[in-house]
Parts: sequence; C-alpha cells; structure tokens
Amino acid sequence: MEFVRRLGRSPRERGSLNNGTCPDVFELSSGDFAVIGTDMTEALEGKLPPDAARANYERIVVVSRETFLAAKHDIPEA
Repeated sequence: MEFVRRLGRSPRERGSLNNGTCPDVFELSSGDFAVIGTDMTEALEGKLPPDAARANYERIVVVSRETFLAAKHDIPEA
C-alpha cells in the first residue's frame, strides 16, 4: 500500500508553524484513506454511540475541522 496523494492543503499551507507536523488526510493506493490526527481513544471510547465499537487494532483519531474542510474538494464522490 502506498500514499497516492494528499487531500487538501499541506499543513504548512494551512499555517502550521511546527515544520509541517499537523493533522493530514491522504488517499492510499488501495482506495482507502489514511489520517494523521490526535489519538483520543482513551478519552472518547466510553462516549461512543451504542451502535458503534472499535476493534483492538483500531484507534479513535481526531482531525481538526479545518483539515477535513480543506480536504473536502479532493474527496471523490464515488
């Protein structure tokens, strides 16, 4: 699996002052998406809706609204 492209603007283009370390969204060669965000599993797992769950290998990752909105125009419709 490979990173194909970034969705949205780079962290630096969004104003990150931390040498580009910031939430990010990527499309993968498999067609799936990868996100870089803050691991909030411990804080949010107990607040999941009753019909939601996560596997042991999954994490709850928070990505800023700004990052997702910046990626919106690059997310395919289908």
